[in-house]
Amino acid sequence: MRGRIRLRFLDTRPLRGSRPFRDLWIGTAASQLGGQMATVAVLAQVWDLTGSPVGTGAIGLATGLPMVLFGLLGGTLADAVDRRAVVRATTAGQLLAAAGLCAQALAGNRNVVLLLALVAVGTGCSALGAPARRALPVRLLPDDQVAGGLALTNVSFQAAMLAGPATAGLIIARWDLPAAYAAQAVATAVSMLAVIRLPAMRPEGAGAAGGRRRPERGGRRIVLRRPTLWGSMATDLAATLLAMPVALFPLVNEIRFGGNPRTLGLFLSAVAVGGITAGLLSGTVTRWRRGGLVQLSAAGVWGLALACFGLAGPLWLALGCLAVAGAADTVSVVTRGALVQLETPDAYRGRVSSVEHVIGVAGPELGNFRGGLLASVTSAPFSLVFGGLSAFLAVAAVAAANAPLRAYRTPSAAGRPAAPEAVGATAAGQAS
Repeated sequence: MRGRIRLRFLDTRPLRGSRPFRDLWIGTAASQLGGQMATVAVLAQVWDLTGSPVGTGAIGLATGLPMVLFGLLGGTLADAVDRRAVVRATTAGQLLAAAGLCAQALAGNRNVVLLLALVAVGTGCSALGAPARRALPVRLLPDDQVAGGLALTNVSFQAAMLAGPATAGLIIARWDLPAAYAAQAVATAVSMLAVIRLPAMRPEGAGAAGGRRRPERGGRRIVLRRPTLWGSMATDLAATLLAMPVALFPLVNEIRFGGNPRTLGLFLSAVAVGGITAGLLSGTVTRWRRGGLVQLSAAGVWGLALACFGLAGPLWLALGCLAVAGAADTVSVVTRGALVQLETPDAYRGRVSSVEHVIGVAGPELGNFRGGLLASVTSAPFSLVFGGLSAFLAVAAVAAANAPLRAYRTPSAAGRPAAPEAVGATAAGQAS
């Protein structure tokens, strides 16, 4: 009985069994924390400079375009050179961008274009390294632990969403914007120190010297050839492009809750509360083999929850709707990530991961721009309700059209073992 109960909670085998995965997880968690603090700081600063939902929606444009451009380039890079080197270099670029954001705030910058340009630089570095970073866990872990490893990464992201925005709101209220940007820079520095310890991780087929190689042809076309891949990514795109609410948070906060920066932080934290709750109970989800059906169901719940948020009046109800959306998002992200990595051969994994990254990260940012633009000509509640219901219907359409995704089953524990370099690093860690 105790064993069955324990299986329902977070699967910690990847952290216990692989030192390289622990290093990757720590570095990613620190980067996520800094990014969430910066999200609130940038939202607050742009709102202060423009006072317009179009202005806050432009943040999505400034981040979405670099994600598309550099995310796709990063996929090709991840299939050609050592993925560890890519992660190290791009994390260093993020650290420089974070320092620039802190400097402009200290200088009292009033130019929103300069602010968005620095955001774009940091986003570009993150997008360039994201495909390499996404392709690492599946090489460090056996098949039956990949979903668990992604669940741990998602829990760290949700914890960052919980702690980061609330902390940033308090920091801004007490010490103003420069302190929040400084906190982001410190977190990014911690991430840099963690990823330095990662083992070399060359794409399969690379030479022993680890030099640049020509990636296998057709790296991104494989997405269109496999219904499970395009269906999973289409589901995520429908949910995020049509129903992202973040750009509308300042406007909703202004018209309903007096514009208090603490309340603005609570909106993002509420999403994280739901995400963390789902993550801590993810042992059940990561052991379910019907990953495609789980993702489709979770994406539909996401859309309905955000539509309800658009209609919610009391703060407690609004936060509750966001918590449900956060839980659904966690389930969807974990199941999608495992499906994509396990369905993709390693020679193509960087480029396919770049497509997943562009959809999974640029989709929300462009969705924020869409939501802000629609709210500027209608209202925030209309934009939220219309977007949430549209997302639900689009996900239902994908489910109806894609039988292989509905029937997909995760490989069993008898699948591919962990990569040799990961096994060696794990054994060394255990011996020490």
